[in-house]
Amino acid sequence: MHAQISARPGRAVRRSGRARPASRALLIVLAAVLAASGCEGGGEGAEAGDSATVNGLVAYDINPMPREKVKEGGTLRWGLAELPSQWNRNHVDGDLGVVDRVIGAVMPRPFVSDHRGEITNNPDYVTSAEVTETEPRQVVTLTLNPKAKWSDGTPITWRDYQAQWQAMNGRNTAYRAASTVGYADIEKVERGENDHEVKITFATPFSEWRSLFTPLYPSSTNSSPDAFNNAWLNAIPVTAGPFKLGGFDRAKRTVTLVRDGNWWGEEARLDRIVFRGLEGGGLVSAATAGELDVAELGPAVADHQRVKNAPNMVVRQAAGTDYRQLTLNGESPVLSDVRVRRAIAMAVNREALAQSGLQGLDWPTVLLNNHFFLTTQVGYRDGAGELGTYDPAKAEKLLDEAGWVKKGAVRVKDGKRLRLRYVVPSGLQLARTEAEQVKRALQQVGIVVDVVTVPSDSFFSGYVIPGKFDLTAFSYAGSAFPISQAHGQYADAAEGDRQWNANLGRIGSAEIDAALRKALTSLDPVDARAHANAADRLIWQAVNVLPLYQRPQSVAVRTTVANVGATGLYDLRYQDIGFTE
Repeated sequence: MHAQISARPGRAVRRSGRARPASRALLIVLAAVLAASGCEGGGEGAEAGDSATVNGLVAYDINPMPREKVKEGGTLRWGLAELPSQWNRNHVDGDLGVVDRVIGAVMPRPFVSDHRGEITNNPDYVTSAEVTETEPRQVVTLTLNPKAKWSDGTPITWRDYQAQWQAMNGRNTAYRAASTVGYADIEKVERGENDHEVKITFATPFSEWRSLFTPLYPSSTNSSPDAFNNAWLNAIPVTAGPFKLGGFDRAKRTVTLVRDGNWWGEEARLDRIVFRGLEGGGLVSAATAGELDVAELGPAVADHQRVKNAPNMVVRQAAGTDYRQLTLNGESPVLSDVRVRRAIAMAVNREALAQSGLQGLDWPTVLLNNHFFLTTQVGYRDGAGELGTYDPAKAEKLLDEAGWVKKGAVRVKDGKRLRLRYVVPSGLQLARTEAEQVKRALQQVGIVVDVVTVPSDSFFSGYVIPGKFDLTAFSYAGSAFPISQAHGQYADAAEGDRQWNANLGRIGSAEIDAALRKALTSLDPVDARAHANAADRLIWQAVNVLPLYQRPQSVAVRTTVANVGATGLYDLRYQDIGFTE
């Protein structure tokens, strides 16, 4: 089973003494676990520039071609794992990867990411974007492209930005917003010198302000909860991109986009894109039968081989945004001692886990040694230190120091054996294999591990979120905006109530929170990354989450298709996609 989904829970974590929405990663993990069932670091200057390889991993693989080498015309057939009903990407039910695939071609993206997660303004919509004031408030000023307009002829102006902020800031809960992160920090959005200048004033500094307003929807969508929640159900009523809606065919499970002749940017090379929803193994079957030109693959080795053996098809592969990790429960009586957690980190052979998890995928074994930045991302630093090194002897020494004495093959303290409960979801072979490997590794240092299989549909709700585990593994999703997304995963519980929200490891500290606060509020990107990396080093020492490795994103693509494939952090330019012959 291969799922593409990202969802943000509505619960709150604490930052700067006030509530803010939890990390969107809390429910991303469920999708990433399902996707897995099928399934040392350089720095900011390492292999920078236009290279597709960063820190030993391919960052994106899209068969890049200049526009002039891409044929004009043609229909691209693009397979989706499902055909959703909600097309408002900012709605909680529309917060899906498959929605983003379609909406990316027809709706404004004021800010775009390159393959390393560097964010720039998209001149088709925003000609300049900068912080124009820092005292007494952070003010961001956007200059909009005056040519930009919605498909109904209405100009895109500051009013669209104001309306989206009002819908997404959490003050009216009738708007079923996917996330209020960042929007909740805004004090006001107002007109600048003219209708094409937007002034955004933040009540609290927010370093990742470029994460907001992408995608942008028209003010009509955000004018009322009813429009926000219902106007985009089985409909795409308004567009503003190189493509526009051609039509839906629910019987064939397709949505067709056609070139928009009123688009003010560079003209789309394709005549149309037909997205088709297929479930289960239908995507691979359709791709290998010549019925699709693009189809995302899961991690099943057999599917990769089928595509490789199919005529005129290729598997494009790049570092994906999801990564495997081992979570330790700090509220477990045994794991409340940081020395035991550190011993586990050093007793687990992460490289062996990575080699096993990536077997057959033709992907290099590169460990992830950061809790915020992906291996391929600008800002990545190796913060693991000795805790990222496989060292069973040091692990045994730490356990001795913690008072766990080895008696025979098992460690004992106060008459109790050192025993841990490792929870895995049913039906996910990767998770089961990982658990057995961890069990064997920990047995070598005297720790008994009971691997307990629980129903996959209650793995999170019944076990991980309530803390009914000692150890477990699943996938988190990275992002081009790693600080705001991952903040909740490591934020300390509020004083007095001990509600951990998105922090599933239940391990935090005032020092981690202080570093995170600096990262979230610093308006210098380099400074913000430095504070995030300081927080990362503290999290390594606390051993909340033990990162393992990034999984590859694999996409079946026709050999004659250019500028689409495995994107990683890179945002596609849909107007440049097309055929080479």
